[in-house]
Amino acid sequence: MSTHQEGLSNANFDRLRNLIYNESGINLSSEKKTMMEIRLRRRLRSLDISSLAEYCERVFAPEGQQTELVHLIDVITTNKTDFFREAGHFDYLVSKALPDLAERKGFSRKALVWSAGCSTGEEPYTLAMVLSEYAQGCPGFRFRVLATDISTAVLAKAAMGIFKSETIGPVPPDFRRKYFMRSRDPESDLLRIVPEVRSLIDFRRVNFMDSDFGLAERPEIIFCRNVIIYFDRDTQIRLLRKLTRYLTPGGYFFAGHSESLQGMDLPLFPVASAVYRKPQ
Repeated sequence: MSTHQEGLSNANFDRLRNLIYNESGINLSSEKKTMMEIRLRRRLRSLDISSLAEYCERVFAPEGQQTELVHLIDVITTNKTDFFREAGHFDYLVSKALPDLAERKGFSRKALVWSAGCSTGEEPYTLAMVLSEYAQGCPGFRFRVLATDISTAVLAKAAMGIFKSETIGPVPPDFRRKYFMRSRDPESDLLRIVPEVRSLIDFRRVNFMDSDFGLAERPEIIFCRNVIIYFDRDTQIRLLRKLTRYLTPGGYFFAGHSESLQGMDLPLFPVASAVYRKPQ
């Protein structure tokens, strides 16, 4: 079905923008109107809806709030990520953070590591590979990776653990051989994370605006990198306070290098570039 090409009205853009902000905390500037229009047109085709105005009617209908809102958030979220992104963080994790935690908590324990805002899975899979290597040299150390995102679409993709060969460029060759399987189809450029690593990760939808994230245990390490850039400052502060409440005393928090936590009065102190520790 062809969609009518009238644009998204300013009034409907503002309504959608306010709904997205209230539900997810994501703060869309007026410059994002064209981006939203382009992405919504793809959604119209899949719903067989003829116009953006009709789509807005559906979203704001009572049943639309329950059925379509999660898809709207999927449509507008940006999912830029890479394997071993900001690689120095993984070096710090293995050489400093984990040995420090082991010294204080003992080597023989099960650690929870949280990838908060995991997108299509590159970060939690990187963590699971790096932690698997570390565990081989530390008998008794076991771990789980919790990987959460607000977007159900990216979580479904992440859980599959299938990636194009071009995306695994940053992965060291020995990790590629050990942790990726090639497709049986010789023409395919797809690789899949080995099941042993996939089984170490729990993928779950979490909306950062919820008052309770439903974590059964507290993580020793939180990676929340290049996520808060989508929120205004008040929302950033509220979110980071919630996240740090979950972090165990003495635990480590990894932020994105472009993100500043300065002046936010958080229970964290800096220990390296964009790495923080919670006091004991």
